[in-house]
Amino acid sequence: MLAASPSRQTSGLTMHKMRVAACLALLAASANLRAANAGALEDGAERYRPYLIEGVGSALAGARALRERAAAADLPGARKAWLSARAGWERSEVFTAGFVPELDAQIDAWPNADSGFHAIEAKLFGAGSTDVATDATGLVEHLNDLHGKLKDIKLTPQGLLDGTVRLAYEVGESKADGGESRISGTSLDDMRNNIAGIDFAYHTIFSAALNTVDGKLDEMVTNRIERLEAIVATPDLPHVDIADLRQTSEELVVALQSASAKLGLQRPTLEAQAR
Repeated sequence: MLAASPSRQTSGLTMHKMRVAACLALLAASANLRAANAGALEDGAERYRPYLIEGVGSALAGARALRERAAAADLPGARKAWLSARAGWERSEVFTAGFVPELDAQIDAWPNADSGFHAIEAKLFGAGSTDVATDATGLVEHLNDLHGKLKDIKLTPQGLLDGTVRLAYEVGESKADGGESRISGTSLDDMRNNIAGIDFAYHTIFSAALNTVDGKLDEMVTNRIERLEAIVATPDLPHVDIADLRQTSEELVVALQSASAKLGLQRPTLEAQAR
């Protein structure tokens, strides 16, 4: 067998070095992109914070009004205040279950509601009673405690993506058949506020970063969120297409789970979706 000529050996070595250099450049570019995405996601999480503070602040204001109206035996006023507090809370659920599970359980325990929103709901809307002083005071205290923590608590992109996925799943599963708020009849509004929270979180934190690496997947997520918004834009709960709601919810969950790797995050699970 003839030995390779020096020129061929040199050429082969040069090609090998070029391949190695190309691989190193690709790895460096990939690392730079991951670092850029990580920075963008952290910035997005901070842009989400004022929305969260506003939502919990709205819930707190409603709870305070509820306590006041209940003390005055004003049933219609207490019910109206409960509804206002509930809306602010539901917009914030991308955050609450994952970051503050103990407070979440005290504020929004369900179906075993011995405190918080649903214990009050049963009395106000079920029994027609304003005898909720203890529960209303507890709700105010817990919401005030949470509201005071929000400016300092670390908002991680991973935790917010996990919360977005779990809430998307919950909208299509535990809320599709009437949801948590059957007694007050506000389950449809619960879903609308949940989806509004999902929409804001996704487009504030994740959309731009995902679009740079996979525009089609970003478009898919946006499409599913818009579809959920359209499904719940009905006059009442009986008009919601439950099969479509469940399917679209599941498709959104899968799309967000697929997006996690593109964003350099871990795949979200549904383990914490049941309270």
